[in-house]
Amino acid sequence: MHILIAAVGRAKDGPERVLLESYLARLPWKVTLKEVELKKKELTTDVRRKLEGEALLATLFDDARVIALDERGKNEGSEAFAKRIGQWRDDGTRTIAFIIGGADGLDDAVRKRANAVLSFGAVTWPHMLMRALLAEQLFRAHTILTGHPYHRA
Repeated sequence: MHILIAAVGRAKDGPERVLLESYLARLPWKVTLKEVELKKKELTTDVRRKLEGEALLATLFDDARVIALDERGKNEGSEAFAKRIGQWRDDGTRTIAFIIGGADGLDDAVRKRANAVLSFGAVTWPHMLMRALLAEQLFRAHTILTGHPYHRA
């Protein structure tokens, strides 16, 4: 199975990048990080969100299962998240894509394309830190699916 993380902005060197890479290195799945960035700073919020959405959607394979991470999404515990990943894996899903928007959030077109829209809680997370949080949850899902003691409920 292949995991695609499509995110707005470039993750710079620093603690968030180190944390992200440490969790990604532990995963048994092939992971690709695609970072999209718009150079034009003078765009309105709506135009920026639309263009970012188009760029994020362009990174997807047609047959990918897509999870959009959005503050208005469904809150799902780690075990339910792992179960979803495990079901898709067992159904033969080749690619699961996770989409992380920029500071202005996700375009409606991204939410419509998604198979699920999930939230990592009611608080707003910095979009650079979301990558590390997602990587940790993917690792946690793997440990839940394999019965490893990392996850203690």
